[in-house]
Amino acid sequence: MGTFERYLSLWVALCIIAGIALGQAIPKVFAAIAAAEVARVNLVVAALVWLMIIPMLLKIDFAALGSVRQHWKGVGVTLFVNWAVKPFSMAALGTMFLGWLFAPLLPAGEIQSYIAGLILLAAAPCTAMVFVWSNLCDGEPSYTLSQVALNDVLMVFLFAPLVALLLGVASVTVPWDTLLLSVALYIVVPVIVAQGIRRALLAGGGQPALERLLAALGPASLMALLATLVLLFGFQGEQIVAQPLIIALIAMPILIQVYLNAGIAYWLSRRLGVAWCVAAPAALIGASNFFELAVAAAISLFGLKSGAALATVVGVLVEVPVMLSVVAIVKRTRFWYEGAPA
Repeated sequence: MGTFERYLSLWVALCIIAGIALGQAIPKVFAAIAAAEVARVNLVVAALVWLMIIPMLLKIDFAALGSVRQHWKGVGVTLFVNWAVKPFSMAALGTMFLGWLFAPLLPAGEIQSYIAGLILLAAAPCTAMVFVWSNLCDGEPSYTLSQVALNDVLMVFLFAPLVALLLGVASVTVPWDTLLLSVALYIVVPVIVAQGIRRALLAGGGQPALERLLAALGPASLMALLATLVLLFGFQGEQIVAQPLIIALIAMPILIQVYLNAGIAYWLSRRLGVAWCVAAPAALIGASNFFELAVAAAISLFGLKSGAALATVVGVLVEVPVMLSVVAIVKRTRFWYEGAPA
């Protein structure tokens, strides 16, 4: 993990400060950016999201899907947690904490929007940072690559209906046209573009050419993420200044669901006799979120000023320190994992 990625939470915190300050200082600029929309898609944000997501998708080799059978138990555990547990547990935790326990401390008109943001955050499994987490815990590379490739394929088909189902249960109106447009813009098209670029580079210059492009685009991808966060907090500034406790309250269900889902994946892997080098990244993939997609979808569905967009950004804020703690836990419990099951 590079220095920039390691201190992502620090940069996010600085973006919060910068966004709030700029939102107060130059409100007309932010208003002009918010007005740059076509079919409810903000053009500035769309450009930034593409710059975030496409470099990540360039790393995905869909040929790795051929390795799925080799690690079928680990793949099965992660699929179960990613698609059958995590989105539903997040919806339940969001409703429990934000809809009930913390409701008196939150603006009543935004509670459902916050819950919607949490659902979007949990509905798509992580794509890029998983490679970092897997490497830090000495995970099996072929499993990690095949699992991420499979999740990306499933995301094309499952993200929209899953989000629609859970938002409907949470009594949030689902604009289907915008949801499907978001899937097309932020999943389908980026996958096609990234794979086209990947194949062209590999055919023309081989793996070194691809690595050079990834190295060049890496900083730009992170800067696009941070620029998006500045925009979001520029619009959310007044609400955050008035109620700074909001971020901490939204973070609570996110933290719980990360450890819950990592624990479920890790425990199931042990019960099924999955090797630790597969179980460790399985726990990490099961727990982490594709927060870049969540941010983009929240903005498209509910707007830059929405509580949903703010909730997804809180996910970005806690991602790195929380996932590093999960890495530490799975490494320190290896002796337990490889011992005789109880």
